[in-house]
Amino acid sequence: MGTGASIDREGVSEEGNRDRLDQACGQLYVSLKMENNRKLTANLLPHVYGSLPLVGSWDPLKALPMERDSVSMWELSFVVPPNHETLDFKFLLKPKDNNAPCYVEEGPNRLLIGGALQEDARLALFRLDNGEVLEYQVIVKADRVSPFDLAASWRAYQDNFRPSSVRWMPDVSINSAPQTGGENGSSAGLELDIEHYVVPAPSTSTNSALVYAANMTENPRSLISGFGSSSFSIKDGGVPAMEMEVIVPDPAKVFQSSGMVESKSVGTFSPLQKQESQRGLFVDRGVGSPRLVKSSSSNIFTTGLNLDNDTKNSMPAAAGAVAAAAVADQMLGPKEDRHLAIILVGLPARGKTFTAAKLTRYLRWLGHSTKHFNVGKYRRLKHGANQSADFFRADNSEGVEARNEVAALAFEDMISWMQEGGQVGIFDATNSYKKRRNMLMKMAEGRCKIIFLETICNDVNIIERNIRLKIQQSPDYAEEPDFEAGLQDFKNRLANYEKVYEPVEEGSYIKMIDMVSGHGGQIQVNNISGYLPGRIVFFLVNTHLTPRPILLTRHGESQDNVRGRIGGDTALSEAGELYSKKLANFVRKRLKSERAASIWTSTLQRTILTASPIAGFPKIQWRALDEINAGVCDGMTYEEIKKNMPEEYESRKKDKLRYRYPRGESYLDVIQRLEPVIIELERQRAPVVVISHQAVLRALYAYFADRPLHEIPHIEVPLHTIIEIQMGVTGVQEKRYKLMD
Repeated sequence: MGTGASIDREGVSEEGNRDRLDQACGQLYVSLKMENNRKLTANLLPHVYGSLPLVGSWDPLKALPMERDSVSMWELSFVVPPNHETLDFKFLLKPKDNNAPCYVEEGPNRLLIGGALQEDARLALFRLDNGEVLEYQVIVKADRVSPFDLAASWRAYQDNFRPSSVRWMPDVSINSAPQTGGENGSSAGLELDIEHYVVPAPSTSTNSALVYAANMTENPRSLISGFGSSSFSIKDGGVPAMEMEVIVPDPAKVFQSSGMVESKSVGTFSPLQKQESQRGLFVDRGVGSPRLVKSSSSNIFTTGLNLDNDTKNSMPAAAGAVAAAAVADQMLGPKEDRHLAIILVGLPARGKTFTAAKLTRYLRWLGHSTKHFNVGKYRRLKHGANQSADFFRADNSEGVEARNEVAALAFEDMISWMQEGGQVGIFDATNSYKKRRNMLMKMAEGRCKIIFLETICNDVNIIERNIRLKIQQSPDYAEEPDFEAGLQDFKNRLANYEKVYEPVEEGSYIKMIDMVSGHGGQIQVNNISGYLPGRIVFFLVNTHLTPRPILLTRHGESQDNVRGRIGGDTALSEAGELYSKKLANFVRKRLKSERAASIWTSTLQRTILTASPIAGFPKIQWRALDEINAGVCDGMTYEEIKKNMPEEYESRKKDKLRYRYPRGESYLDVIQRLEPVIIELERQRAPVVVISHQAVLRALYAYFADRPLHEIPHIEVPLHTIIEIQMGVTGVQEKRYKLMD
């Protein structure tokens, strides 16, 4: 048959089979790059010209311009039709002045057949009029791309570069009146009362207002079977002499035996299966899969930073400013400063336990390992809950000794927990006289840093309200059937404390004076330094007990939601537009009795469009409320990520909390940028409606619900559902409304 193409049994040529296979595998995607690291000529712009299908002409005037990819790199990318996979081309330099001559690269034409360059990639040499020769490195890359992937990329390109319908909307705006049309007979109307739309909240939701706050604190392990027994006495000077059997595991052994390894980027520990003949650790570089590196690099890390086991254990599970500040404090501060004890001081019914609970929730959400130790819980377990006011008299030596005993037990439990890796302990008790505080400071010497947090309230109405809540909720009066008798007993207890109360004047302290109402007050600080103490002061300045609702909701369904694509900035679908109208009706009904409220959205158009029908309230756009940045994965579906970036897909699946999209964000990054939002939500005294995105609302909800960090990426925040967080003096309550499927 000579040199002709061979024929298979069915009469189809091998060349035809090859063409069919090539087309089935996808189209050819070609990337041409030129790089000049030595000398750049600003007035000469790289171009490409050649035969079909690249240009179709060797006329320099029709050459295709290359786009600048970096300071020294230029690129041109294109798709080659299946029937024209032979490219014949050359590079040329065109002056910005079109009348000036072009400079064509020297040497033969470049030939690309089926995605393969027919010669080694040689330098592109250009000889200028003055005899100077410019050299450019040439990089040619060709890949097979599915037509479906090309179509998806084009759709994403169109969506992302389509002008936003809210582009010129100001950051702060307000609709003066609701849109006409009403809700009667409209599908956007709400049937019956808004309570008709209430749906059950998840079993792990927050309803701390239904539980006595002290009962939510750390369990007294020194008093629970299996944690040993203790005997107690007070020596001269107020220092407890104790014979305690307290089990304090060696942190190095704890993490070694449990198969936990250190993560460089956040200083926390992640599970890693032991491998024979190879020691190593996970290094979280923030992008892609954690990589197993040899112990030589781990030695560089641990030796270079000079971090002992105690320091590593006390690092927060956080990113950004929190992680940077923690590393600096751990390296430069005294050893005892690696652990922080916040010791509450104040008379009963001054909001100590409530303040401690809020502070614990805030620090946990930031990534700091924090626990709340309530001495009253220890007292009830050790001595019973039915103690009368006489038990709290200063001249009752047995009562004083018993109360000091449980305080010392709780403090030792807190120190033991810190030695196992805890970072911040909140020690909740009256601690109302100097002798008790001196005892605690001596117990803490060389073990942790102490900051006293004193709460002072002079508003008799607030004190009376707190006392009544105490009688209703405290286990101390659970078996007292007569409310008035319990009320009188507690007031007698309060009088006993007032007789011996001594305000804090020693050591490092923070004083909150009449701050609980949210209307004025003052805060005093003494000898406060460091990142974390500073954040605590800033948080306390902005917190108060004013009851108000916070409504969290995702935007209405977007066009990318319909397509299953992440990120983007598309408009709403028909269902999303319907939800925006229903949401406006809901907000009008829910907040009709409120004097003021505000609507917060992200800067992405799907949240702004969702808020647009809401009238009568100011709307504020927050960049911090934007959806998690998916980086190079923006606009893709999870199936496309799984297919085209399998390592990234698996890395995200293994650890969604710490996984950072390439050139994008992780959930820990989102938490860091949301801290100003949390502070402002705490400061607000009027209702706030937050219209944002799934990842952002997961992080916000986790703060109010006090959910562990590792649960945040898995919290359920469905579309077209409103989560109402009610904040007030009794804690946090949650209610959910589902307006439509």
